[in-house]
Amino acid sequence: MARYHGRKGRLYASTTGSGNAVAVASLTNWTLDQKTDRAEVTAFGDTNKTYVQGLADIQGTFTGFWDDTDTTLKTAASSTDGCKLYLYPSTDAVAKYAYGPAWVDVSYDINVGGAVAVSGTFAANGAWGNNL
Repeated sequence: MARYHGRKGRLYASTTGSGNAVAVASLTNWTLDQKTDRAEVTAFGDTNKTYVQGLADIQGTFTGFWDDTDTTLKTAASSTDGCKLYLYPSTDAVAKYAYGPAWVDVSYDINVGGAVAVSGTFAANGAWGNNL
C-alpha cells in the first residue's frame, strides 16, 4: 500500500458539460463526499435498527487562491449543462481519481490581511466513476 503527500493533488475541470478538462490553477484543497442515502426499515422483533441503501450523493468542495489568469471555475459555474471534474489525490498515482459531471458554485474571499481566496462546492450532475 503506497501513501502519498497531498502536495501533488490536482483538480481538473471543463467549462461545459462537453468541454475538455484542464488543471485548475492555484487550488490548495479539495474534498469528495460519497455518502449514500439510507432509509430505516427496522421492524418489530429486530434486535437493532436496520437500513436499506439508496442512491449515492456525490458532493465536494475546493479551496485555493484566486488566479486572474484562470477563469475555468467561474466559467464552469455559469455553464447551463454543468462541467466535468477529475479529482486526483496525487499526480504520482495518475490511475487513481474520481470523475464525473458536476454543477459548480464559486465564491471569493477578499480580506485586507490576506491573499484573495477562491472556494466552492460541487454536486453530481450524472453518474460518477471512482478509481480511488
